[in-house]
Amino acid sequence: MADTDTKKPADPADSDIILPLQVIDQAPDPDRKRHRRRLRPVFLLPLVLLLIPTGGVLGMYFQPTGLQRFFETFGLTPGGGTETPIAVAVENPSESETAAPVPMVVGLGRLVPQTDIRTLAPPFGAGDARIAELNVREGDQVASGDVLAVLDNKGALEQAVASARANVEVRTATLAQTRRNTESAAAAAEAGLQKAQAALTNAQAEFDRYQTLFERGIVTRAALDQRRSTLDQAAQEVERAAATASRYEGVETDEQVDVAVAKRNLDAALADLERARTDLEKAYIRAPSDGTVIAIHAREGEKPDASGVLDLGDISLMTAEIEIYQSDIRRVSLGQNVMVTADAFDGELTGTVAEIGLEVGRQTIIGDDPAANTDARVITVNVDLDEASSQIAARFINLEVLARIQTDARATP
Repeated sequence: MADTDTKKPADPADSDIILPLQVIDQAPDPDRKRHRRRLRPVFLLPLVLLLIPTGGVLGMYFQPTGLQRFFETFGLTPGGGTETPIAVAVENPSESETAAPVPMVVGLGRLVPQTDIRTLAPPFGAGDARIAELNVREGDQVASGDVLAVLDNKGALEQAVASARANVEVRTATLAQTRRNTESAAAAAEAGLQKAQAALTNAQAEFDRYQTLFERGIVTRAALDQRRSTLDQAAQEVERAAATASRYEGVETDEQVDVAVAKRNLDAALADLERARTDLEKAYIRAPSDGTVIAIHAREGEKPDASGVLDLGDISLMTAEIEIYQSDIRRVSLGQNVMVTADAFDGELTGTVAEIGLEVGRQTIIGDDPAANTDARVITVNVDLDEASSQIAARFINLEVLARIQTDARATP
């Protein structure tokens, strides 16, 4: 029995020996171990990626002692160099911070002088004249009446003035000569009258004497008739001399016909001279008022076109022309404070609303936003800048600016 139950050791050579099933199931499988080793890191990777940022955020938030010493050792500050940690305590804002923002009306505009910019053109009648001399540069201060430019028609106009002046001199001499001749003629007429009167007196006496002699029979009738004829001729001469002298009696020399004609000729010559002098002004471009040369459009040798010769304006006081949407204009009133900003200068310009336009027009100033409404309806509001702001704005004529109007505040006197 014992011999029957005793198991013999397995003979390796015997290929027919079969191991028990339980032993076979518990035997390790090399392929399964390799599969487990390959899948285990894949499941751990998301967990590691989640734990790293979570631990970093918690560490930066609570900042344990070790982390603080690490920052001190390497001279680091939390928050990438900021003076405050990433996690800061939330503080309740003060009443001033929680107050409602100041309501404002915003609009685009441009900086211009308070007095309009004047574009100076060549004088009327200058024709095809070109710039011969340009006496100013951009930025120059000029006074009213200063010659800013000279045109090349100056020479011809100066010759016209010289000719008209010579004609005036001739007419002046003619008038003087006519006066002298008239005065001489008046004196001669008076002398002729007196002579004729004397001759008449003599002829009358001679006739009277012969009349007496005839009555006595001393002279013949023929002799008496001859003396009568002489008397009649003398009387006619007196009448002729009196008529001539009457032209000058009671009339001033300058009122004589010849003198009056000479005076009118002189007046016409003087008018021609004045016209020539006026035409000479067509060769000059003068400043109509005090101001600053803002821009020059034509140089020497060029013919001014429709843009004129130059722009002139008074930039001592500047204003901002702001375009406000018609829907916001009801919130704008005179005296409100205005802040003006632009990329061309630092800080902001200040001023007050000085004028509100009456006409609704199309927007002319468009911002950089491609989605901006290019067909908006706006009203122009003029903002007078203070003295300090005017000095800054004077260097940026027509600069596009952004204006913010404080609709709940007015300027204090």
